[in-house]
Amino acid sequence: MNLIRDLIGPDDGYQTAIQLSVRALFLFAFGVVCVRIAGRRMFSQAAPLDIIVYLIVGSNLSRIMIGGAHVFPSLAATLTIVMLHRLLAYATLRWGPLADWIKARPKVVIQNGDAKLDVLAEEGISEADLLESLRLRGIGAVGDVDLAMLERNGRISAIRKPQPPPLLRP
Repeated sequence: MNLIRDLIGPDDGYQTAIQLSVRALFLFAFGVVCVRIAGRRMFSQAAPLDIIVYLIVGSNLSRIMIGGAHVFPSLAATLTIVMLHRLLAYATLRWGPLADWIKARPKVVIQNGDAKLDVLAEEGISEADLLESLRLRGIGAVGDVDLAMLERNGRISAIRKPQPPPLLRP
């Protein structure tokens, strides 16, 4: 244990450059282990819960890095958060009400070319934000949309209205 303490330095914020470098290597490896435990989904389409986990893990690791927190208790707390995230991910797969509470449900924001202004207001989405989201999908107007949903991850998905086939000229 003394060897480890000599390598990483004290937890009082007074480490040498070499000790900080050893901490950085150790925390990098620990971060890789946490990502492997949490799974790929943790860093794909971030839901609010994922963002909270990112913030907590990043904060814990940065405090360890600069010596503002004791190394091993902080690593244990970080690993606990990562494992809790993983368990909640499994639980939301198996129990719909928990998934709805943690991740929310998708909501219709446009149906048959009509924007649902009440849903947009409830979710804090301006018409300008909605139009921007449509433009990013290559859709120029709300009237061109058959169905648009505010998805669980906060993004807006849209399905264009079917286009009539072009008229053939004789």
